[in-house]
Amino acid sequence: MLADIDAVDMARTPTGHEELDRVLGGGMVEGGVVLIGGDPGIGKSTLLLQALDSLQRNGQSTLYVTGEESGAQVALRARRLGLDGSQVKVLAEIALDKILSTLDAMQPDIAVIDSIQTVYSEQLTSAPGSVAQVRECAAHLTRAAKASGVCIVLVGHVTKEGALAGPRVLEHMVDTVLYFEGDTHSSFRLVRAIKNRFGAVNEIGVFAMTEKGLKGVSNPSAIFLSQHAEPVPGSCVMVTLEGTRPMLVEIQALVDSGGPSPRRLSVGLDKDRLAMLLAVLHRHAGVACMDQDVFVNAVGGVRISEPAADLAVLLAITSSLRGKPLPKGFFAFGEVGLAGEVRPAPRGQERLKEAAKLGFSVAVVPKANLPKNLKAKDFEGLTIHAVERVEQAMEVVRSLT
Repeated sequence: MLADIDAVDMARTPTGHEELDRVLGGGMVEGGVVLIGGDPGIGKSTLLLQALDSLQRNGQSTLYVTGEESGAQVALRARRLGLDGSQVKVLAEIALDKILSTLDAMQPDIAVIDSIQTVYSEQLTSAPGSVAQVRECAAHLTRAAKASGVCIVLVGHVTKEGALAGPRVLEHMVDTVLYFEGDTHSSFRLVRAIKNRFGAVNEIGVFAMTEKGLKGVSNPSAIFLSQHAEPVPGSCVMVTLEGTRPMLVEIQALVDSGGPSPRRLSVGLDKDRLAMLLAVLHRHAGVACMDQDVFVNAVGGVRISEPAADLAVLLAITSSLRGKPLPKGFFAFGEVGLAGEVRPAPRGQERLKEAAKLGFSVAVVPKANLPKNLKAKDFEGLTIHAVERVEQAMEVVRSLT
């Protein structure tokens, strides 16, 4: 009977990197299997080598299995990262039987397989990286982790479309799936949890790539906020939720004369939703952009999938069209419906507290997100304008500007 089973919280081993622990749900779990994928050169091997070194220095037994580099190349990278004197054990091997026998003999606490696409089983005739090889090798390693209690981290390649290469069953077999995101031309990286049997999904960890490897960013809102000395037209800050973390992101809009075939382009936001919001803006607020090019961008390369960005997008578009900046310290959030109503965003009070903590002073939010106790210490210095419809939000902004 399910009620008779003694449910015990899984013990977690912190990796020494707070942002990585956040995504993992608190740290590594005994017998857990983690799959981490990302573009080439994004920093997967760098982060895992740093994590293994930190775990080893805290008394954990670690093993780094490399199938893509020689031991000397791993040592050179460790030296570049300032991990001199690291006692992490390294095995350059791609044969599955030899890897399994090494894991059985050493019994490490945490092992990294970099990468699963290079490992092959002699029982199959197909080449390493093929669907059959990836599925078979991952299944054997997963069984070994569950049987021995070794926490195994598998590094996975991605396709040109950004999905993990190999069979989809690979993601079903493992306990946790992490995606390493970011532009290689930018110093910032995001690690996002897509699946986690031991923690929350859609959590993100933010890292900055430095000369000494990846460093956690404790206040990621600073990355995605405006660097303008004074407010400029077409810019509106919104508070988005990434897992359990509220983050402030700047939404930029540029409205320009577009002729007979105006363009609608959005970066970091849903393209189809932009066309819908422009129709709502025209029908319910009387703001027409029919002959205008409209470009919308989420600053910092962040991708926003939640509809709570709707109100900020509309206010940024209106600000650009009018050529008038929104007030200093202004932010907004809320979902906009086709009938022109402004719907509440989940966990609105947490969003307001985060903005107030960072010094923002004026907010336009859905009426349903209005805090019951406006005089609470968390909302000191914050003026909140609660609206129920798009036209009300436009009137509030006109009165402020």
